Amino acid sequence: MNTQQPDAAAVNNNNYPNSHYPANLVPQNLHAASESPGTDHERLRQQQQQAHPVPGAVMQPQHQQQVPLYQQAQQMQQQHQGHHQQQASISQPRTTKGKYSLTDFDILRTLGTGSFGRVHLVQSKHNQRFYAIKVLKKAQVVKMKQVEHTNDERRMLSDVKHPFLITLWGTFQDWKNLYMVMDFVEGGELFSLLRKSGRFPNPVAKFYAAEATLALEYMHSKNIIYRDLKPENLLLDRHGHLKITDFGFAKRVPDKTWTLCGTPDYLAPEVVSNKGYNKSVDWWSLGILIYEMLCGYTPFWDSGSPMRIYENILKGKVKYPAYVNADAQNLLERLITADLTKRLGNLYGGPADVKNHPWFAEVTWDRLARKDIDAPYTPPVKAGTGDASQFDRYAEDPDGYGHAGGNDDYGHLFAEF
Repeated sequence: MNTQQPDAAAVNNNNYPNSHYPANLVPQNLHAASESPGTDHERLRQQQQQAHPVPGAVMQPQHQQQVPLYQQAQQMQQQHQGHHQQQASISQPRTTKGKYSLTDFDILRTLGTGSFGRVHLVQSKHNQRFYAIKVLKKAQVVKMKQVEHTNDERRMLSDVKHPFLITLWGTFQDWKNLYMVMDFVEGGELFSLLRKSGRFPNPVAKFYAAEATLALEYMHSKNIIYRDLKPENLLLDRHGHLKITDFGFAKRVPDKTWTLCGTPDYLAPEVVSNKGYNKSVDWWSLGILIYEMLCGYTPFWDSGSPMRIYENILKGKVKYPAYVNADAQNLLERLITADLTKRLGNLYGGPADVKNHPWFAEVTWDRLARKDIDAPYTPPVKAGTGDASQFDRYAEDPDGYGHAGGNDDYGHLFAEF
C-alpha cells in the first residue's frame, strides 16, 4: 500500500500546464503538460467565453472515406530494432547499448516550451522518420521537485503499448538534460479543436470519449492510474484518432495512493479531500471530459481561484444544459458522483459498466480498438512530411544542446534514462 503524503506542488494550479507533448512543461500557448502550482488564466478565460456557446459554433461530424489502419506498433518497433543494429557502424559510440543520442537526429523546430525545457520536432538521420523529442532540464526538474514524476513517466511509457497512447521510443541524457523520443502526432491537441468548435455535438463527443475509455481500460488492466485526463493531453493523429500524452502523473497503484496531483477542474472529490484513492479517479475525470466536450466548459469551473473550484467539487452540484443528450446526462450522473459505490468504472463490472452504458450503444468496441471506424474530424496535415502546421511557432533556443563540459550533479537521480 502506498502511504505517500499529498504533494501540493504536483497540482496544476497556476499555468495548468499547456503542452501537447509530454510532461512537466508549462507551455505558453500549447495546452498539455503537468507540473507547477498556480492558475491557468488562459484556460479560465476561454472557459468563460464558452460558458454559453452559440449553436453556430458547434462542430459538426464529418463523413469521409474509410480510415486505413495505423501501422502496427510492433512492426514499427521491429524496424527500429533493425535500424539500431545497423547504426552501430555509422553513428558515434553510445554509452549504453540501444540508446539514442543527439547525433541520431536533425532538430527541425520547437513544438512547445515550458519552465523545464522544450519539445522539438526532429527527423531521424537513419530512417528519415519524424519524432518529437522532449528535452527536460535536470536542474529545473529537481528544483520543481518533479524527479519522482519524471521517472514515473518514463517507467509508465516504457511499459504501455496501445493504439490510443503515445509511444516512447527511447530516452537518453547528458550532463544537463533529459531526452525522451516519442511519436510526433501531427494533428495537434483536442483542446485546440474544442475551443475552435465551442462544443462538440453528441456523436463527436461520444467518439473521443469511447477512445479515451479504451485507453483507460488498458492502463487500469496494468494497475496504472493516469490521473490527468483532459483535452490538453489528448492529441489527434493524422487520421483524427486520439493519442494520450503526458504521463507525468501516471502511477502504478495496485491498491491506493494519497498523492495530490492533477488539474483542479478534473480532480475527483476523494483527491481534493486528501483521502486515499484508486482507479476511480480516472472515471470521474472521464465524466468531466465528456461534460466539457458537450458543453464547452467544465462543470465545477470558477473564475475566482482553484480553491473555489475545489469547493464546488466537494459540493458536487452539476447543472446540465437542456441540449445535453438524455443518455449522456445519465452517464455523467453516474461518473461525476462522489459516491464510489455508484460511480461507473469503480463497480464490480469495472470498465465494462461504462462501455455497456446506453450512451455508447452504437459503439463497436473491437472495431474502434483497431481504428477501423472513421474519425469525425481529420486534421489538415500532410502525412509523413513532418507537417507541424497544427502547432504554434516558437523562437528557437539559441543555446542548443549537446555541448561538452559541465558537472552532472543530478545524473544519479535519473539512472533509468
